[in-house]
Amino acid sequence: MNVDKLKALYLKYELTKDDVYKHQHYIIITRSGIDKIQAKEQVSINYDVINCEPKFCVVKATAIKENATIQTFGSALKGDSFKDGNTQSWYVMEMAEKRAMSRAVLKLTGFYELGVFGEDESEEFKRK
Repeated sequence: MNVDKLKALYLKYELTKDDVYKHQHYIIITRSGIDKIQAKEQVSINYDVINCEPKFCVVKATAIKENATIQTFGSALKGDSFKDGNTQSWYVMEMAEKRAMSRAVLKLTGFYELGVFGEDESEEFKRK
C-alpha cells in the first residue's frame, strides 16, 4: 500500500477519523466518507437490476466522473448466518445498491487500487 498516495487522497477529500478506520486486514471508508468523495468528485451513478429475488439481488452500477466511466456490481444474499449468506438484512436490494455504489466511487477515485474498501461491501467490514 502506498501510504503517501493514501494520505493525499484523505486530504483531497477532507476525510476525518469518523470517515475512515482500520479493519483487521484493510482500510475501510464509512458510508459518510463515500458520500463525501462522491459529492466532491460529482460522480454520477446509474443502476441496473441484474437479478432481484426475495433473498438475493445483484445490481450493476455505471459510474461516470468527467471522462472516466466504470461498471461494477454489488450483490446481497440473505442468510441466517454468514455461512449461508453475506447479509442478515432483508433489504437485499438496498444492500446490493450500497455495495455497488461504494465500489464504483472507490474505483473511480483511486482508493480501490490502494486496497481500501467501503464499509458496506461486507458485513465483516462493520466498525466494532
